Amino acid sequence: MNRRDFIRVLSVGTMALYVSGCGSAVVQSDRPNQTNQPVESNADEPSTIVSGGSTMNIVVINSSPHSESQSTSRFLAQKFIDGASSKGHNIFTFDAANEDTHPCKGCDHCHMDGDCIFKDAIETKLMPKMLDADLLVLVTPLYYFGMSAQLKIIVDRFYSRTTRLSGKKSIMISTAWNSADWTMEALQNHYETLVRYMDWTDVGQVWATGCGTRSMVERSEFGDVAYNIGAGL
Repeated sequence: MNRRDFIRVLSVGTMALYVSGCGSAVVQSDRPNQTNQPVESNADEPSTIVSGGSTMNIVVINSSPHSESQSTSRFLAQKFIDGASSKGHNIFTFDAANEDTHPCKGCDHCHMDGDCIFKDAIETKLMPKMLDADLLVLVTPLYYFGMSAQLKIIVDRFYSRTTRLSGKKSIMISTAWNSADWTMEALQNHYETLVRYMDWTDVGQVWATGCGTRSMVERSEFGDVAYNIGAGL
């Protein structure tokens, strides 16, 4: 099966998961095995790579404007949280769509390493948690082939602590109605460029295509994938 037919949803060390959409799933290794058969990922292997057996401080940033009962991306975020919580990790969740936030003005008051001019929820609630975090989880529905405006506000506000936010681990979770093989390309490129610029270590990606409604994502394998990423930390 051609790897272009799959969407990458997890990459930890040498292991990767690929899922073709909300109807079916397959697990493969980045390094083909001799029999060319799907292989199961080993939960013990990621645990030594990501957390080293220690308790992690994790910040999950939800950005869907839909409610907890309706949102597809919030559903996957909660599955990840359930998995990570089962291993005892500390988790802080920020609701970017419903908190008091302001977009970066580009005023350079912070000089990339200081207080933001806005004393909103990003500065007072989220930023202290992000600075203390080992792992940042960005969660968004796909809007016009990019992240939501609510999440982009948060990302732009990284500017005020760019250096101090560098060197962390990160995960990206996104859902989309469309299931074409190019659906997530632009957002995946954006995320991976952000990882490079921030000097983060990407430890997981969930690209849930073909999941336009809550019932669709609930019936898919993506919930199990998100849970296993959390549980595998």
